[in-house]
Amino acid sequence: MENSVRSFIIVVLVGLMFVLALLFGAKNEQVVTLSYFIAEGQYRLPMVLAVVFFSGFIISWIFASYHIVKLKLALRKSNKALKKFAAADAISVVVTPKDQAA
Repeated sequence: MENSVRSFIIVVLVGLMFVLALLFGAKNEQVVTLSYFIAEGQYRLPMVLAVVFFSGFIISWIFASYHIVKLKLALRKSNKALKKFAAADAISVVVTPKDQAA
């Protein structure tokens, strides 16, 4: 339950940041010049802000997803090893009656 609340809060904060970037851009209608390595382009500021914010969000999401999947696979592998050791331990336990002790 706690993870879902945390995820919801993060999604709301990211959404608010995006809306604030759009509002900031809507108030600033000037044209900005972006210089690339081999070219140059003129774009409206709201479009530049939206593209930069969205591309940063997507790149961060890709990196986070990679690490989450990697951790889930490691956890699955550890759980399988733990079950294997638990099964081997259960088989190796020998029950001796108390009357046969020394």
